[in-house]
Amino acid sequence: MNRISLDQANRIIEGAFAKGRELGLKPLTIAVLDPGGHLIALARSDSSSTLRPQIAMGKAGGALALGVSSRTVGTMAVDRPTFVASLGPIAPHGVIPAAGGVIVIDGQGAPLGAVGVTGDTSDNDELCALAGIAGAGLTPQG
Repeated sequence: MNRISLDQANRIIEGAFAKGRELGLKPLTIAVLDPGGHLIALARSDSSSTLRPQIAMGKAGGALALGVSSRTVGTMAVDRPTFVASLGPIAPHGVIPAAGGVIVIDGQGAPLGAVGVTGDTSDNDELCALAGIAGAGLTPQG
């Protein structure tokens, strides 16, 4: 396997939504991208605000582009704000430097794609991404 399948992407989305319901979170939007940053699947809760699909893709795509979680990109932005700010215009989905974008890896550590979740606090978004990945039987980058 060299990328997340559509079936796996849908299971990630279902698992992330389930975690959001369990925690009583605000409406979520979840994007699953392949290793090249192309959209595999996207779903948004009823009442999810209009920019959420782009934010979810920006979290996942930014993680893939830099090879680290969007949480780590957020930390990078504190130390190198000009650098991180310059990435948005050159990245296909932008770069969102906030937790919620997680890379999915295979057994050798190679990326299979990434998940981006948005709608609640960034920490909660990340919890939902991790729950979705686990629910699909996949492994998040450590």
